[in-house]
Amino acid sequence: MRAMDELVRYEQAFRRAGLPLFIEDRTAREGIFNRAAPLLGFVFIAEMLGAGQLDWSWWQNLLAIAGGLAVLLAGIGLVNLARGRSLRAVPDRLGYTELAAFVLLPAMLPLIFGGQAGSAAATIAANLGVLLLVYAVFGLGLLSLVRWIIGRLLAQLASSLSLAAKAVPLLTIFVLLTFVTQESWLILTDETIGIYAVTIGLFVLLGSAFLAVRLPAEARHLEREAGEGTPPLSRPQLFNVGFVMFVSQSVQVVIVSLVIGALMVVFGMLTVDISLQAQWVSGPVNELLGINLLGERLELTEEMLRVAGGLAAFSGFYFAVSMLTDSTYREEFLEELTGEMRESFRARAEYLRLRAPGTT
Repeated sequence: MRAMDELVRYEQAFRRAGLPLFIEDRTAREGIFNRAAPLLGFVFIAEMLGAGQLDWSWWQNLLAIAGGLAVLLAGIGLVNLARGRSLRAVPDRLGYTELAAFVLLPAMLPLIFGGQAGSAAATIAANLGVLLLVYAVFGLGLLSLVRWIIGRLLAQLASSLSLAAKAVPLLTIFVLLTFVTQESWLILTDETIGIYAVTIGLFVLLGSAFLAVRLPAEARHLEREAGEGTPPLSRPQLFNVGFVMFVSQSVQVVIVSLVIGALMVVFGMLTVDISLQAQWVSGPVNELLGINLLGERLELTEEMLRVAGGLAAFSGFYFAVSMLTDSTYREEFLEELTGEMRESFRARAEYLRLRAPGTT
């Protein structure tokens, strides 16, 4: 009983750390979909409504739905025969054959009753989405991960001043020097809103891609360092470790970017008046807000927000790259996370020892 209590305690700790896949047997394929069998069965039966059409009369739809139910039951019977079960048996496990039937059989109804190819394709896509959602919730521990992400975000926000105090000085000099150049204002304000959004998105995409490419190696390094003597991580477990590292670092990047952007806005309102902005952009500017402070007029303009946002996005990209490649950044921002992960690896070793046969 004591060993069972310890196992439960470790599993709860894994969930709190955002590592639900460290819980053994969580990713067994059959267990995942078998646990969701009632939900999948409900969706499967409900989709017999796909045999009807809105422009038919009620009795035509009733006949079509009855026919759809017959088609679904016939399909289940054929699956049972292929599995060596009796024709009317209720499937006791959901393997590849049953899952394929779940996706394809309901999609046949719109084709048979009305030739609705678009509805058939939509049904296939929807059923695949349901399976992916089931796998995410039951297999990848999506709910545990969501709770962990929210907790991580709140924790980082609570310590955002400390994070900003460490990160902003390393970036501020470069960003401030760039902020007061006419070229930056011309480039970031001359774009249309759509192109500007694509530019910001490009920085986000590049930063995310860099983290995603580098993190598997970081996860393997952590496993070799802290998980020595334990069974190697499975592919889903390795993904879980990488995901935790990705989210943790992404939250840091977002907070640093927001702080840099806010700092640029405040600095710009204090030092760059509206006439200088108009000179830098070679045209009129759009004032959004004006306030009086100590006898001076401070203006917030659309152009200033665009320049601050562009530099904040670039700073986030630079910070994401430096956090994994620069020794100073790694020491300041990555060591806390890797220390937490090492604790989880050590806990996994003890957890697996308790699960070993003969342990009491």
